[in-house]
Amino acid sequence: MVHLDRSLQQWVVDHRSGLLDPLLEGITYAGSFGAIWLLLAVVLSGLAWRRPTLAVRTGATILVAEAVSGGAKEWLDRDRPPLGDPDPAPLVPLPATSSFPSGHATVAFACATVLALAVPRLRWPLFGLAALVAFSRVYVGVHYPLDVLAGAALGVLIGLSVRYVGAVIRRFARRADAR
Repeated sequence: MVHLDRSLQQWVVDHRSGLLDPLLEGITYAGSFGAIWLLLAVVLSGLAWRRPTLAVRTGATILVAEAVSGGAKEWLDRDRPPLGDPDPAPLVPLPATSSFPSGHATVAFACATVLALAVPRLRWPLFGLAALVAFSRVYVGVHYPLDVLAGAALGVLIGLSVRYVGAVIRRFARRADAR
């Protein structure tokens, strides 16, 4: 499995298209620290659906996803692709953290899950954007495919957990108001 993971990553970076490089670099930067997701949440919560808590929930999701993926990276300590084979060079600076799981993919899929649960008619574009952010990490050369797949799965679990915790908090708040 590890051999397939490395071979697939090498195939992707060996077949980069100069036309796509700036686009996928931009997507990877937009996904950093959940920036694109927070922007989307603010737009969706303020302008379109008037749900101010959606931006707060998305911000909390970003913090949880960053913390969980960061802890997993420390624990699992997988080297990034350029440390094993520096050619071709990554298109973005090599992060100082380890590779597994992808933090970008974790945050992207966690936020896509939270936003898709709040605005179901946008679920496909949201998950499409999350997949694009995740793929960009392999394309720019700083992750293996399994890193982003693990990040995506972890992100969906985090997004569902945020939704569940939010429902529990709302239930307790309603009970407290009823007393």
